[in-house]
Amino acid sequence: MEKLTKDDVHPKILEALLADSNITLEDALENEMILNMGPQHPATHGVLRLLLRLDGETVMGCVPELGYLHRGYEKLAENMNYYEFIPHTDRLDYLSPMSNNVAYALAVEKLVGIEAPPRAQYIRMIISELARVASHLVAIGSLAMDVGALTVFLWTLREREKILDIWDILCGARFTNSYTRIGGVANDAQPEALAKVKWFIDQYLPNLDECERLINTNRIFIERLDGVGVISADDAIDIGLTGPSLRGSGVEFDLRRAQPYLFYNEIDFKVVTYPDGDSLARYFVRADETRESIKIIRQALEKMPQGETLLNQPKKVLPKKTEIYSRMEELIHDFMIVNFGINPEPGEIYHAVESSKGELGFYLVSKGDGKPWKCKIRSPSFVNLQSVPQLVKGHMVSDVVAILGSLDPVMGEADK
Repeated sequence: MEKLTKDDVHPKILEALLADSNITLEDALENEMILNMGPQHPATHGVLRLLLRLDGETVMGCVPELGYLHRGYEKLAENMNYYEFIPHTDRLDYLSPMSNNVAYALAVEKLVGIEAPPRAQYIRMIISELARVASHLVAIGSLAMDVGALTVFLWTLREREKILDIWDILCGARFTNSYTRIGGVANDAQPEALAKVKWFIDQYLPNLDECERLINTNRIFIERLDGVGVISADDAIDIGLTGPSLRGSGVEFDLRRAQPYLFYNEIDFKVVTYPDGDSLARYFVRADETRESIKIIRQALEKMPQGETLLNQPKKVLPKKTEIYSRMEELIHDFMIVNFGINPEPGEIYHAVESSKGELGFYLVSKGDGKPWKCKIRSPSFVNLQSVPQLVKGHMVSDVVAILGSLDPVMGEADK
């Protein structure tokens, strides 16, 4: 951390730091401390800078500053065709890339007016829920590590590794997958991959119980989170929180229920909520949501039909490689889509999914060209971080890290 002077901080940021207080800037600089916290990993979960105004070790004001990555993914999307942007979605919330792929593909399909075959949609549900489990495991382990419990972090990463092994079998990549395609998925789920999924969901719950036995009865872990970073349901809604951060304040809102996509309307699962609105409640929501994801995956495996996994729609969907290499018509379609794009009708759409962090939405505007005229990404990490000034106020400096961990931000999608 670094103590700052008046000349080190932009006047607008100083104004925000002193908002809702009776203290003047001169008094704050003389009697209090203005400190940089971050950007650093892992304390601020990526390149997030928090400017803190402290009275001793008590946080009196906070301004989160985003923008250190300068990725510009929305502008990148506007300068490449719809297919070319799929690999970039992996790098948004890079802890659940499969879910990002699905969200983007669904948005483009809505813009184009097509729908993936049923088997592909069930595969998308399975990989989205596995991605949720993987992301929540990292969130739980990182939060435990933030408050001093290292063992749980190793145990949760052990379970996540098993999911990455499934990705490796399914699409040949463990981390940045690019498995989803506009109109379906890149390839059918192999029997070996489905068998690995069944094995994972059968052995997961006892291992989660083991993690919970270790930390749910740990006095240090509980007291570092209980009553820390409290936000009411009304304030959470006003700020725009979604996902576990909203449901941890008792608001039963989940896009899989409120605005069903894929086949979630045919699946039985519970929307997990806790009423307390503190860091501990957000942790409990994530742990219980992984149990619900296991239920969803089990039902999807049972309901998944046989059939095609890629829509047969010339001029909109890339043909399979075997067809491109063996038939002239498919070779021509591939050439035209790759070079000139799929050219949706002029119009605009917004489509969102319930990602592990909350509402991940894509707003796309087409003017009939092969590239989107406008792309806006509604990333949950960016919106959820707006709550930080309210959550940390009145708490100690050491609580700031615990509160950030309970929000589970990924800066790759916060700074798009």
